[in-house]
Amino acid sequence: MEFSGEINGILRWLHVLSGIMWIGLLWYFNFVQIPTMPKIPDELKPAIGKHIAPEALFWFRWGAMGTLITGLLLGLGQGWLHPAMTLSASHLGIGMGMWFGIIMWANVWFIIWPNQKIALGIVEADPASKPAAARTAMLFSRTNTMLSIPMLYCMISVQNGAVWFM
Repeated sequence: MEFSGEINGILRWLHVLSGIMWIGLLWYFNFVQIPTMPKIPDELKPAIGKHIAPEALFWFRWGAMGTLITGLLLGLGQGWLHPAMTLSASHLGIGMGMWFGIIMWANVWFIIWPNQKIALGIVEADPASKPAAARTAMLFSRTNTMLSIPMLYCMISVQNGAVWFM
């Protein structure tokens, strides 16, 4: 199944926009919010935990979902989804980038977000479990930050004809 050039163009544009949202917020959390939190006076921290973080996490997880869906549709619409997902030699770079993205998406939806809900008090939980949940969310967020580097390299290098891995 292949889509028209216009549909593929729209999908690519949406993929890039949602990817910027997702990775931009990932890097914001890891390079700005997490390192800055210890410096924020205690009386101001509730504003972060009750207002800023939940809103940023909303856009973070839906940016991840939008990036995943539009990326898969883009591969389907251009006819290379199967060879990329199976890491065939002709689609190894884009396939590796896609698998990094899928792992990162799963971390967001199944580890980071559930633990952030506990850490921020969005769901009922034992108060003693909040620090462990916050640490788990932070560690997987840092993992995603590290995975974002080769993922972005794979996605961008394929667009520019790089074949360093073949």
